[in-house]
Amino acid sequence: MKRKPDLLWILVILFGLGVVTTGYAQSLWNNTPDAPIELTQQQQQPSAFKR
Repeated sequence: MKRKPDLLWILVILFGLGVVTTGYAQSLWNNTPDAPIELTQQQQQPSAFKR
């Protein structure tokens, strides 16, 4: 039972890092309004593993 607060703190820290990272990524995304749309589209690569 005494390990549960440690797990709780780890989850809180990971959640906080996720919020900070998401906010940072959104601020970077909003600061580049002239970015070409083609960069955001992923091109499909031919698969090496065919069934």
